[in-house]
Amino acid sequence: MTTLQSLDKKARLSLTREVARGFKETSKQHDRDGTFPFENFEALRSIGYPQLSIPTAYGGGGITLEELMQHQQIIAEFDGATALSIGWHMGIIMDVGEKQTWNADKYRSIVKDIVDNGALVNNLATEPATGSPTRGGRPETTARKEEGCWVLSGRKTFATLAPILKYAVVAATIEGSEDVGNFIVDTTRPGVSVDETWDSISMRATGSHDFVMDSVRVDAEDLVSYRTRERAPAGWLLHIPSCYLGIARAAQKSALEFATRYSPNSIDGTISELPNVQEKLGQIELLLLESEHFLYSVARQWDESSIEVHNEMGGILGAVKTSVVNKAVEVVDLAMRVVGAKSLSENSDLQLYYRNVRAGLHNPPMDDMVIIGLAKASIDHINE
Repeated sequence: MTTLQSLDKKARLSLTREVARGFKETSKQHDRDGTFPFENFEALRSIGYPQLSIPTAYGGGGITLEELMQHQQIIAEFDGATALSIGWHMGIIMDVGEKQTWNADKYRSIVKDIVDNGALVNNLATEPATGSPTRGGRPETTARKEEGCWVLSGRKTFATLAPILKYAVVAATIEGSEDVGNFIVDTTRPGVSVDETWDSISMRATGSHDFVMDSVRVDAEDLVSYRTRERAPAGWLLHIPSCYLGIARAAQKSALEFATRYSPNSIDGTISELPNVQEKLGQIELLLLESEHFLYSVARQWDESSIEVHNEMGGILGAVKTSVVNKAVEVVDLAMRVVGAKSLSENSDLQLYYRNVRAGLHNPPMDDMVIIGLAKASIDHINE
């Protein structure tokens, strides 16, 4: 099959759409059963998608953040769970490659596995006692130095991609110190297991089970970084709003298809000709246009800016996530109002979009932290 790296941008986006179109056929079944869509990830591997955001110096596609967001939105239009899941991998390998936060040899070995075999990576930081890692909780997962190796023990929740993950980047408290380290754990190592706890009504097909480590030994060089008090802004986290924007576009399509076909015997023509329906459809398009312009203008700003500018973009990146996700929730609600009670049918795409889109409210960064941060920034700049 043709791979994405061999094509120009327009053709790449077209191929992603062609492949992702097939995800919709099974998305509701995986949602009902709570199963993981292995076939979707095999399809993405077949076109070289997992390596597309790796810098070209390491054998990847080296695409821009803006283009990555476009691919992610396309995938989400057909299966939000698959888009959110692969988005973590795509963003992490892009970010580490650009910032070179890991040892170069370690990064090179990981991305070679991605290029050659389609291996997948995700950061695992959330724990039952700490809540969202963005709030600064100290991990209860521990790392102990022993005979030149590290021994890790603990449990991570919301371990998206758990059924298929090859490399987990695990945050752990280093015993005998105040440090929190990030360790790469090859999931084939002894002591690693997945506890299938994922029972959410949203994003059921992400396989976000618990990741358990029972005295897992990793190499000294698998400690790739330390947590710092100040976290640098992360442009790659825009994959979160791009996912929910894709779901919202899918909801719009469902509403439009229904409105342009449904013709109750109380009216001539279809309900798409009714002013009250047109008002809702217009509100949907307005919300989506605002979201797309905000998301992609900030992604382009990131692509075109220096590291110094990146370090000042935390507020606007958070604002994009909060704005786009909340607008996406509103879009799905409006789409359901257009369709009416039929949207609550188990066979309706809209009830799946409704449940999935609300998961975005609980992805980082949290709305309250974003809004308070924006308030503080505006106060600080009052006298400029």
